[in-house]
Amino acid sequence: MSKYEVGKIVVGCVTGIENYGIFVSLNEYYSGLIHISEISNKFVKDPNSFVEIGETIRVKILEKDDDTCHLKLSIKDIDYRINKKSRGKIKETDSGFETLSIKLDDWVEEKYDEIDK
Repeated sequence: MSKYEVGKIVVGCVTGIENYGIFVSLNEYYSGLIHISEISNKFVKDPNSFVEIGETIRVKILEKDDDTCHLKLSIKDIDYRINKKSRGKIKETDSGFETLSIKLDDWVEEKYDEIDK
């Protein structure tokens, strides 16, 4: 995959945060870790203060292992913020699944009507 080459800046989604770094998914195959030492040139006490799970960010590829599809990543010295969440928690409504149980038959019927046209 020529898209993921050492030195390139690519877009990924934060999938996990640990005290030692940030996990980022780039696609269904490639994922990587931003080690705590690659977050900032200053002391980093808590990686949670830099990103949130579900946030889309830019990352720089430092190393690449095609066999395992793992990347070593960095956000040092780059503008990593995109300010967009791609994957977040689904907010629960007061009605829960009640809307689904009430409307499901209607929605299925509407789809059948669309297919038949």
